[in-house]
Amino acid sequence: MGRALRIRGGLFAFRGRGECDPDPDHEFLLSMSRSRLIALISTDYPPLRTSAAVQLRDLAQQLAALGHRPVMIVPAPMSGQPFGVERIDGVEVLRVAAPETRSPSFVRRAFAEMWLPFAMWRNIRKSPFCTAKWDLLVWYSPPIFFGPLIWVLQRGSGARTYLILRDIFPEWAVDLGLVRKGPVYLMFKAIAALQYYVADVIGVQTPSNLAYLSRWARSPHRRIEVLHNWLEATPDVGCSIAVDRTSLAGRKIFVYIGNMGVAQGMDIFMELIQSLRHRADIGFLFVGRGSEFAKLEAEKVSRDLNNVLFFGEIDSSEIPGLLAQCQIGLVALHPDHKTHNIPGKFVSYAQYGLPVLARVNGGTDLERLIEDEAVGRVYAGNSVGELGRLAEELADNDALRHSMSERGRQLGRRMFSPAVAAKQIVSSLSGPATSL
Repeated sequence: MGRALRIRGGLFAFRGRGECDPDPDHEFLLSMSRSRLIALISTDYPPLRTSAAVQLRDLAQQLAALGHRPVMIVPAPMSGQPFGVERIDGVEVLRVAAPETRSPSFVRRAFAEMWLPFAMWRNIRKSPFCTAKWDLLVWYSPPIFFGPLIWVLQRGSGARTYLILRDIFPEWAVDLGLVRKGPVYLMFKAIAALQYYVADVIGVQTPSNLAYLSRWARSPHRRIEVLHNWLEATPDVGCSIAVDRTSLAGRKIFVYIGNMGVAQGMDIFMELIQSLRHRADIGFLFVGRGSEFAKLEAEKVSRDLNNVLFFGEIDSSEIPGLLAQCQIGLVALHPDHKTHNIPGKFVSYAQYGLPVLARVNGGTDLERLIEDEAVGRVYAGNSVGELGRLAEELADNDALRHSMSERGRQLGRRMFSPAVAAKQIVSSLSGPATSL
């Protein structure tokens, strides 16, 4: 006999041994909007505070606003239950029990992520969505391991498939020395190739990424396109971090938000901060998380730096209030990182009108974008002195910052709109699905 699980948004039935037994009322709902039943699959969604979680939230809400029915499917710890369903801001969210993939150990994380699609499929089969006939399957990478899950969902529904590809992995890990070319590299290449194989359309971050998958796109049933990162600009509702109540009060603030890991190459910013200690009118604020966070905090103490503060990540709703207290946004990409991307933090800075000071890998689309749109200063070398010169130029020229701020807002509306991204993804429904 089936057991009942009461969850926010309705009552659903499921069988304890994985036999599909959807509630009849929910089956009726699944039959509605048949032309646009869209599964969004990712490891990140609120209450997580990552840039991917915010992007998927904005995308899901835009798809709903366009009259479609998005269902967000995410892995989560479920306290003994195989799944849970809730409705958040008009979007259905299916959380399925799956292994934890956020271990600081690269090896443990890799094994957890390899098992992830199989654990998710096992518990999707126990959910009210086990018989859903999806029209479109959209998944976000990283990670690279969703290929088997997309394959089985596509076979069950004949859906079109759209891969939102934000990182070219394992190539970037090789660039940074995290993975060597050998058996492990070839294994990751094979896993990545599977998710490319099951995709009808791949949306990459920048034009330079198109060449990497040009061979994949030779099939007449496949398409590769640029799908820019996106962000919904939201009102300033305040922030738990009040700069004017800290030791940085009264200074012009350079702010960094988001992940602080190996791929960012943060060391040069600590050198920059030390080199500008004599500037009592300049301060630095780092807000986020990452494998390098504790190391950076320790360096602040060991170097006795009084012009920088570190805070853990905050809710995305507080980002407008945080950025409203700052003058320049910091972007960091490791100089050995040869693949191209447009970080979510850059999109945030543009949308909320902060000029950027970026230290990036040279010759990338991001470097050209900042220069062509004149929304900040960008540097691709290793000279702390040159980076400091650019920082002081931005801090000292109020008129320059104002003009960059206006151009950034215009760029955000034109290039990084979630409405544009949602319409672009849905347009992939117009083509025939690949038979897998």
